[in-house]
Amino acid sequence: MDDASKEDFLDLEKFLCFSVYAASHAFNRIYKPLLDRLGLTYPQYLVMVSLWQEDDQSVRSIGQKMFLESSTLTPLLKRLEANGLVVRKRDPEDERSVRVRLSVEGKALREKAEEVPACILDATGLDIETAKRLNRDLQELRTQLERGAKKL
Repeated sequence: MDDASKEDFLDLEKFLCFSVYAASHAFNRIYKPLLDRLGLTYPQYLVMVSLWQEDDQSVRSIGQKMFLESSTLTPLLKRLEANGLVVRKRDPEDERSVRVRLSVEGKALREKAEEVPACILDATGLDIETAKRLNRDLQELRTQLERGAKKL
């Protein structure tokens, strides 16, 4: 490796991971005021979106979709339940499993939340097709990184 390449190798602005990290923080700054109006944190919002897509899921299923362990997800679900948005119950067919479903209030919150994706898209300055392509590319990147992590 020549000296110029070595210099570039440790240039923070050229780190893909830093660009993703910084973009994540920028997303958080856009989401915060929108989600504050809904009384949700970003992880709580993601759980609610998952339940609006498919109500009555196991904690395990939600965790897999969000890439979270149940030990991280459970306190979040407890807060959503305390706020009256979800109901958690043991699965009668498998006592080890807890199922989560939307409450009436949780279902009603969906209508207020429907404006959020459009606000986020607008903030990105991207057209819908570019946003979809970028999302697919990032999903593929995540998949490749997960494969790479298994090799370590």
